[in-house]
Amino acid sequence: MSDTALLIIDMQSALLRDAYDVEACLREVADLAGQARSAGVPVFYLRQRLHDVPADLADVHPAVAPRPGDVVLDKDSADSFLHTGLGDLLDERAVRRVVVTGFATEYCVDSTCRSALSRGYDLVLVSDGHTTPERPPGTTPAAAQVIAHHNTTLSAIQYAGRSITVTPTAQIGFDTALAS
Repeated sequence: MSDTALLIIDMQSALLRDAYDVEACLREVADLAGQARSAGVPVFYLRQRLHDVPADLADVHPAVAPRPGDVVLDKDSADSFLHTGLGDLLDERAVRRVVVTGFATEYCVDSTCRSALSRGYDLVLVSDGHTTPERPPGTTPAAAQVIAHHNTTLSAIQYAGRSITVTPTAQIGFDTALAS
């Protein structure tokens, strides 16, 4: 049994309409989800509750849609652990390490990463598996800078007794090296 879980945060069509390099991010997340399922690693989807949005746009983007056996949890805040039952479900599965992907880098992805660390989980942030909204031309920081900043910050941050890895999809394998 794996001690690792894949978290896919807020990859909903309505949220991704103006996301930076969204097609590349969707490919990476879809690839990881397929790898995780093949290796028996649980896949958790966190969905932001969206009000006044058509149901089809509030759903997870079809390119990374949940499959039978995946867990889907709705949330009302940036922290995927807050009032969702995520922590309890991870604990029931003896998960010690979370692999984090999703939208939006500086909000829900960052909040979930830090919350996971504070709750005792080791962290793998997929450096090319998260995205954020595009900014208007000339606005700083640009979306690519926000992503790079968070990759750098989370790779350098210290949490006592926790392992933190920031790595691209191509270097993640849900095998015994990652899952043990």
